[in-house]
Amino acid sequence: MSIWWSLHLRRDAASVPLARRLLLGTMETAGVDPEISYDLSVALSEACANAVEHGGDTTRGGTSEAYRVTAYLDGEKCRIEVADAGPGFPSATGAPSRPPVRPAPSDAEHGRGLCLIQALADHVHIGNKPGRGGAVVSFDKILKWREDAPLVAV
Repeated sequence: MSIWWSLHLRRDAASVPLARRLLLGTMETAGVDPEISYDLSVALSEACANAVEHGGDTTRGGTSEAYRVTAYLDGEKCRIEVADAGPGFPSATGAPSRPPVRPAPSDAEHGRGLCLIQALADHVHIGNKPGRGGAVVSFDKILKWREDAPLVAV
């Protein structure tokens, strides 16, 4: 069984719950275990919130009004990718970088998203798009299925 979808969303806070609900609905319909669905939906919400907040194309004098979310449920794994057209993650050398993910202080109001994604997913890749600018956060998780799952992987 394989399901995938891709959304081109405005960089607006209202787009975050839209992406989250679509993911939850897809996984519920397919029969994914609710705990796995919840973990992935929280990770997706954090990645989308980062794209909304930081995904503007400020390095070229403009602003990007959109970001992309793609989700793949393929066999026993779900992979999610969130890509924006912003400045990407900083790099000392100017090359595509993988930012260090540091835990935020306990009283911080921002800065926990990437750590949450890493805690909730099995594998995480955080970096910049080669050549075009922008950040890409992708993560995947092994799926568990409900006993009555209509679309369980075979």
